[in-house]
Amino acid sequence: MSIHNILLVDDSKTELHALSEMLTKRGFNVRTAENGEEAMKRLAEGKPDLILMDVVMPGQNGFQLTRAITRDERYVGVPVIMCTSKGQETDKVWGMRQGASDYVVKPVKAEELLAKIKALG
Repeated sequence: MSIHNILLVDDSKTELHALSEMLTKRGFNVRTAENGEEAMKRLAEGKPDLILMDVVMPGQNGFQLTRAITRDERYVGVPVIMCTSKGQETDKVWGMRQGASDYVVKPVKAEELLAKIKALG
């Protein structure tokens, strides 16, 4: 599977802008959502090739949202990369248990994220 369309979920407008810009400059189509509810609306509009998921968000957090998405038959095969400031090993393990394919700690290094995206594609 080739990755072209990315759904970026983060409650920080600064993070959304920075990551969107970095990814679009490299040829990806990026849609954004600021919370779980908005993310589910974006998913209903069209299935992405990849989801980049923040953890700490108001309402449904990224762990809960990842679990819901990865267990939904409509989104089988859509990988999720957790993209968060929560860098403890226990957080990484928990993220993977919720269904994440990979985990990146903020501040995101472009080379690291792009390598992880390439590995999934």
